[in-house]
Amino acid sequence: MSHHPSYTLAGLCAIGGVAGFARTRSLPSLVAGLGVGALYGTAGYLIKRNEDYGHETAVVASTLLAGSMIPRAIKTKKPVPIALSLISLAAGGYYVKKVIEYS
Repeated sequence: MSHHPSYTLAGLCAIGGVAGFARTRSLPSLVAGLGVGALYGTAGYLIKRNEDYGHETAVVASTLLAGSMIPRAIKTKKPVPIALSLISLAAGGYYVKKVIEYS
C-alpha cells in the first residue's frame, strides 16, 4: 500500500508542472514537475513490485520537491507552494520511516 502516495504525488507533480508551463510558459516548471513526477512514479512502481530502492527513490523525490518548494513558500506565502512543501515533508517523513523499517 505504500506505493499509493508515490503514484498520487507523481500525478500531482506532473499536472502541476504542465499547469505551471501553461500558465506562465515556464519551461523549468514543466521540466521539474515532470522530472519529480517521474521519480515518484518510478518509486511507486518499484515499491509495488517489492524491488530494491523504491522507498529510497521516494525519499529523493520528496527531498527535491521540498528543496524547491520550501524556499518558494517562504518567499511568496502562496497556498500552493505552502501545500506542496507540507506534502513533500510528510511524504519524505513517511518514506524515511519505511526505509528504516526495512533496514
